[in-house]
Amino acid sequence: MTATAGTRSLWRSPDFTLLWTANTASQVGTRIAAVAVPLLAVTVLNATAWQIGLLSSVQSAGIILVGLPAGAWVDRIRRRRLMLGMDLLRAAVLLALPVAGALGILRLGLLFPVALVTSAATAFFDIAHQTYLPTLVGTDRVVEANAKIQASQSIAGASGPGLGGALVGLAGAANAIVATCLTFVLSFATLSRIGRVEPAPEPRADRHLVAEIAEGLRYVLGDRVLRAIALCTATANLFMAVVVSLMVVFLVRVVGLGPLPIGLILAESALGGVLGALTVRRWMRLLGLPRTIWLSMLVTQPFALLLPWAHRDYRLVLFLAGWLVLGYGSTIYNITQVSLRQASCPNRLLGRVQASNRFFAWGTLPFGGLLAGGLGTWLGLRPALLIAAVGLAAATLWLTLSPLPRAASDPVPARG
Repeated sequence: MTATAGTRSLWRSPDFTLLWTANTASQVGTRIAAVAVPLLAVTVLNATAWQIGLLSSVQSAGIILVGLPAGAWVDRIRRRRLMLGMDLLRAAVLLALPVAGALGILRLGLLFPVALVTSAATAFFDIAHQTYLPTLVGTDRVVEANAKIQASQSIAGASGPGLGGALVGLAGAANAIVATCLTFVLSFATLSRIGRVEPAPEPRADRHLVAEIAEGLRYVLGDRVLRAIALCTATANLFMAVVVSLMVVFLVRVVGLGPLPIGLILAESALGGVLGALTVRRWMRLLGLPRTIWLSMLVTQPFALLLPWAHRDYRLVLFLAGWLVLGYGSTIYNITQVSLRQASCPNRLLGRVQASNRFFAWGTLPFGGLLAGGLGTWLGLRPALLIAAVGLAAATLWLTLSPLPRAASDPVPARG
């Protein structure tokens, strides 16, 4: 697998453009829903802080509850067909909320199952998308494809919550949820137009869900490189969750900033993400894929140590620099580590391998929020951020001790 493979831009491939459009619409819709549903609970149903916190947890619980079975199902059926089904399911389930509101039967209890089903459907969609991509573009183009998709995801991550808040403010929470449904309909419509026929998975008579899940877990944990990537991502996400949980209150109460500058700072990570997506192939040409995975983290994650030293003077640039570089390095790492799995894993296992990695990587996020609350309460905000920064820098040890630093600058093995 080489960074220079393929001379024709993927933007000139109608099928990839359709897949990219569908993914972008899905990402925007997911992020609008993450804001609009809690705002509906607050503004219409007068939910308490505890209820909002519980709702937020439910919105992110999908990958933990169904992530591993989702990988097994993704390997059993055509991936595009599954993505189409998940788009329709998300649109239909979310549409139940404004319909219930119009009928006067909307209750807080309805939001929780809607949020859970939407979260689970998103987990299925995302795993199927990552597994379908190499089939559509070929393993020699996955870095380029992932870079383009990651750039749009970075923009969606920064603009989606703001767009959701603006829609709620202009049209009301119920109408904002209708707009979210339309993004999933757009995703369905564009996916439906992809012309390339996806090969059917190899039929097997001895399928057993638990055994298939275990096979995917064994593949990840039994491979030194994939295991190191999973552990690094899990560790980094744990401490990044601490940073994200504390940074707003830190910037307000310790640094003394207002809402506008804080919003601009939060969006800066998306800028770093776009820059990372634009430059990842230069890293690849210079270092090769395995070493790019390792060095993109080793070089950038220590910049988190700048965050806790910010003050409301010239030292604010420390936070700006640290947050920008973290977004830049994390994006390069995400593109390359996903591409490595897509290029090296057997197609029959790819859904389970992607799901297993996500299960490890995202499973630490809820604990990061709890850790943030404990550290912030017991030690204070600045020391808590410093501990999180040290944790982010230390996460790279998993990669440093793996075969990645000693890997050849050339290609990873092609998948079977």
